[in-house]
This record gives sequence, C-alpha cells and structure tokens, in this order.
Amino acid sequence: MTTDINPLVIFFASILTSNMILSNFLGMCSYISISGEYKTASSLGKSVTLVMVFTTVLNYWVYKLVIVPLGLEYLQYILFIMIIAASVQIIEMAMDRLLPDLHVKLGIFLPLITVNCAILGTTLFMVIRDYNFVQSILFGLGSGLGWWLAISALAAIREKMAKTKLPRGLEGPGIAFIITGIMALAFIGFSGIFTIT
Repeated sequence: MTTDINPLVIFFASILTSNMILSNFLGMCSYISISGEYKTASSLGKSVTLVMVFTTVLNYWVYKLVIVPLGLEYLQYILFIMIIAASVQIIEMAMDRLLPDLHVKLGIFLPLITVNCAILGTTLFMVIRDYNFVQSILFGLGSGLGWWLAISALAAIREKMAKTKLPRGLEGPGIAFIITGIMALAFIGFSGIFTIT
C-alpha cells in the first residue's frame, strides 16, 4: 500500500529517480525553450515548484472533500486544471507587480505553466497512488524541486556550451535533448538508494 511508504522516500525519489522531466518526460516544452540562460531557467523552476506545491495541496483537498464525496470523479481533470490555472494567474499577477523584469523575461512561458503537464501529472500521480496528505505535499515539493534541478542543470550546461562551436544539426534543441538524455542516465544511477519497506 502506498500509505505505508515513508514520505521522505517519496520526496527524494520524486527529485532523483522519479524526476518529472528525466524519468517521466513531463513538462518538456518550457524545459527546452527556457533553458538557454541559467538565471531565467532557475526563476522558472522556482515558479513551477511554487505552483506545483500550492496546486498539489489544493487539488488534494478538492479531491478528498469535493470530488470523491459528491461522486464527481468524471470532472476531476477539469477541476484540477481550473485550480492550476487560477494559481498560475495569482502568481503571474504577483510577479508582474513585484518582479517586473523577471516577468518580462519569462514572457509567454509564465502563463504556459498552466499547461505544463508536469504540474497536472503530479496531481494525477498523487490521486492514482492514493497518497495521504503528508505524502502528497512532499511529492509535490520533491517533483517541483526535481523539475527545478533538471532545468537549472540543463541551463548551466547550455550556458557553458554557448561559446563552443557545435555542428549545425546539434545547435539549440538538438544538444538540449542529448544533454537531457545523459542527465536522465545519470539520475538512473540513484535507483535502489531508497528502499520501500
């Protein structure tokens, strides 16, 4: 049963071995597009982490207190997406007011967090695996941190490689996919560290 799994195992596994990008390949569009500059990529990673934690908590309570008791499972996707969209709008308005330069740099990708499939994927994995509240929070936090780690690592590598002459076919997304594949292989090395008892 998933309720027997230690929440810390879920937390570390969601960062390393079950990483939303490197293991499940969710959230790739903004991951590839924004990963050219470390500072911007890291800021997007922070925003995705914040949205992921916030929406995981909200979606958990909506699922447990509204969807299941009222038998509305057939509407869960719509409700989850509405909560994600509302959360992103709130964060975007706050960022526009408090961090206008970053808001301009992230551009269209900030509202696109709404359709970042890693955020919806986190909620759906939480429901499918029947996590309890603590497990859900740590899973959301770990998934966000894992996404942030992956996009920041890719951006740092791409920034270092910007001065390197690459063959034309590997420039841009080509090298990003190769680096992502190598990082995914490296993260597989963490498999087996966390044992579920």
